[in-house]
Amino acid sequence: MTTHPFRFGAVAGHDLHPDGWGELGRRAEGLGFTTLLVPDHVSGVRSPFAAAAVVAAATTTLRVGTYVVDVPSWTPESVARETAGLRAFSGGRFELGLGAAPPVTGDTPAEQVRRLARTAAAVRDVPILIAASCSGLLKVAAEKADTVALWLPPWCAEAQVAAMLDELYELAGDRYDHLELSMGLATEGTGVLTRTPDQMATTLRERRDKLGISYVTVNVESMDSFAPVVAMLSGT
Repeated sequence: MTTHPFRFGAVAGHDLHPDGWGELGRRAEGLGFTTLLVPDHVSGVRSPFAAAAVVAAATTTLRVGTYVVDVPSWTPESVARETAGLRAFSGGRFELGLGAAPPVTGDTPAEQVRRLARTAAAVRDVPILIAASCSGLLKVAAEKADTVALWLPPWCAEAQVAAMLDELYELAGDRYDHLELSMGLATEGTGVLTRTPDQMATTLRERRDKLGISYVTVNVESMDSFAPVVAMLSGT
């Protein structure tokens, strides 16, 4: 198994005031985070791409991404168009995150998976993260993604994570070692964020050694307390 260097993303909330995106991006950049990640259906702005553009304009090194574009709510062509514009506007600092929440379009789960595959195929020249919570999404991620985010509840047992990764390994074949693996942290369940920075760093190193997970995300509310871990591990 190839060991990827650690990097860290901060996931913004849905209720951030439109005027706050630039300041939030500067905070994340100053604390050493690699990416600020914008959810879909952000209140007060038209789309996650608009919020991401504000963050990109306010920062210089921070990468910005969607976490995640809910593909049943978009056409593949519209995502490709927005992505191309933001890629150019950000100077190549944009990462596209795709997923499939409960649809507003009436799609069946199988149709959601097909739509996600079409969307990923329509996009060019940006890293793609796919949030996977089922076998169908894992299959698309194995074929199309640069980063696979394991979309699991925070209380999920490690054995369930390992089982999902075993399935991804079978699906991805030779691509597996090239895939960056990601998971989010939450205070509830695992309790990782309630530990000291040294303890958190040790847990994350052990998790990467055992499972290969190197891209770690936290909610923006945890950025300040988690920043010492970012300083210790980022890029290692």
